[in-house]
Amino acid sequence: MTSLRIAVLAPVSWRVPPRHYGPWEQFASLLTEGLVAKGVDVTLFATADSITSGRLASVIPRSYSEDAGVEPKVVECLHIAHVFERADEFDLIHNSFDFLPLSYSELVDTPVLTTIHGFSSELILPVYQRYNATGAYVAISDADRHPSLDYLATIHHSIDTSAFSLHSPGGYLLFFGRIHPDKGTAEAIDVADASGLPLVIAGIVQDQAYFDERVAPRLDGNRISFVGAVGAGERSALLGGAHALLHLIRFDEPFGYSVVESMACGTPVIAFRRGSMGELIQEGTTGFLVDDLAGAVAAVDRAASLDREAIRTSAVARFDVARMVDDYLDAYAAVVSVRH
Repeated sequence: MTSLRIAVLAPVSWRVPPRHYGPWEQFASLLTEGLVAKGVDVTLFATADSITSGRLASVIPRSYSEDAGVEPKVVECLHIAHVFERADEFDLIHNSFDFLPLSYSELVDTPVLTTIHGFSSELILPVYQRYNATGAYVAISDADRHPSLDYLATIHHSIDTSAFSLHSPGGYLLFFGRIHPDKGTAEAIDVADASGLPLVIAGIVQDQAYFDERVAPRLDGNRISFVGAVGAGERSALLGGAHALLHLIRFDEPFGYSVVESMACGTPVIAFRRGSMGELIQEGTTGFLVDDLAGAVAAVDRAASLDREAIRTSAVARFDVARMVDDYLDAYAAVVSVRH
């Protein structure tokens, strides 16, 4: 398999790897670096300021989220066209860009494998359905499989578990993620208030109105504090020092990086029983799945009884990047063998 020539098509919303937020870009980076470490010839199609040990191919200088002077759809079209114009150079194109590249897939002979990171809307399904018979789809959780589509495999995302470690737990709860109604920031504040523990809120503000109306008025810098985006070098200490991570999502989340990162630090996760949470969290071992705020408050007390070293051991075994890379190498082999 190491003789394969793989093109990894990353999004261009953020740099690869992202400086702060950018889960799809994080996935593309971890996969590319893991494949290169295995001896695979990988070309990463990403922004020109991206960092990789593979070959970097780009027609986009900077991510459109960091460059207000560009039109996102224009740079996306140029970016996607770039990889397909070079399709003959590769044995497989790994599409980590969502549905748009599928519309190019039948114009080239090179097979395309698509990781479906979730469905932003049911309205995008016709594209996936149109190319269902000729594409190869990978789901990131069983919970996110759509019944109208066929899948080659479910491959959970992974993290670089060596970047996270056990820490002595502090006396605070943690919210870590986008500040958005879907992610349950206000609910985390409610649970912290009811439990009597302080809450640290970390992440980018994605919905400013929600932040201004539901979060900011309750910040006091002590009991409820907001620290903004947290870089890779600071995540381990912040996650590892928390009594528990509150992940009280209000949507069926396909995957949750912060959930896995928290567990890699030995910190238990308290999450609403939605989406992929039942696949990521081992009930009563690495955290608790709850159905309402009262259940979350009760789980805060129970979290202290969990073995933090066992939580980390489980996370490393299930979510280290080496496992994900091996799973994708198997998927690549299956796609290439069928095409040949």
